[in-house]
Amino acid sequence: MFKGIAYSILASVTFDVLYFYTQFLGALDSEQTFGWRIIATLPFLTLFMWMSGDLVHIKSIFQRILAKPSLILLLIITSILTSAQLWLFLWGPMHGRGLQVSLGYFLLPLVLVLAGSVLYDEKLSKFQWVAVLLAVFGVGHEVWRLGSIAWETAFVAIGYAAYFILRKQIHTDNLGGFWWDLLLILPIAILLTHTGATPYVKFLEFPSLFFVVIGLGLLSAIGLGSYILASRYLPLIIFGLLGYLEPVLLALVSLLLGEKIGAEEWLTYIPIWLAVLVLILEGTLHLLEQKRRQNQLEVNLKHYPKRIKPSDEVE
Repeated sequence: MFKGIAYSILASVTFDVLYFYTQFLGALDSEQTFGWRIIATLPFLTLFMWMSGDLVHIKSIFQRILAKPSLILLLIITSILTSAQLWLFLWGPMHGRGLQVSLGYFLLPLVLVLAGSVLYDEKLSKFQWVAVLLAVFGVGHEVWRLGSIAWETAFVAIGYAAYFILRKQIHTDNLGGFWWDLLLILPIAILLTHTGATPYVKFLEFPSLFFVVIGLGLLSAIGLGSYILASRYLPLIIFGLLGYLEPVLLALVSLLLGEKIGAEEWLTYIPIWLAVLVLILEGTLHLLEQKRRQNQLEVNLKHYPKRIKPSDEVE
């Protein structure tokens, strides 16, 4: 559980760095940026998998494809779903739609919580119920304020949820499955790098762009790899609720990039920020309780070593 939480936090922080990082890609348009991101991410993701011991999943999925070729069709679907999200993540801040994209990430945890409850019979704690209710109020206010939700918002919330659910169903919810997603979209990524006038001349005009693209691949591999690992180690509900850390930071980054939150929008963001604080409070209390139990166990072992059974140890 704690490993999954650590990966989730690392992913959220890295994604927010990436959101700001797009400012260094001004010489490229959103399609070229997407193409170079896929190309640069794949080798770094492979290195990340080698370090985490997940390279075996690439081979196991390939063996499954050989045994059941129809699996490749489902992998193409997951590849399209995740690639569309990666494109939108970069397109949003480049076109002044960062807040609409970040609102999609606000809504996504609610969709994941609903999916976890309905499809996998996962249960919420009291703190998590409070967080969900606060988030529902915030998102509900935004829908009421606008009369609808932006297409970017709906695309993130529904598309990403469908992606994670499908991956669980076909048992590719590991880094190997994500590696195959990137590999299958690689031809289109290469094609997109050729769009626009004299695309490669930009690297001669801006030599630092080469290193910026390498940094884009490195950050993407760390963020996406950690995100996929978090989804693997955590129940869908916990994974979804922890996802609130990312949109809070995304909204702050969007503000730093010059976007504004209107007076009528605060009732959207404040309840969601409070939901994040509730989750942080629950996590803190859980850690303190575990620490207290561990200390009590050490005291008992010291004074009554023969009365403590191995099964009494705290996990």
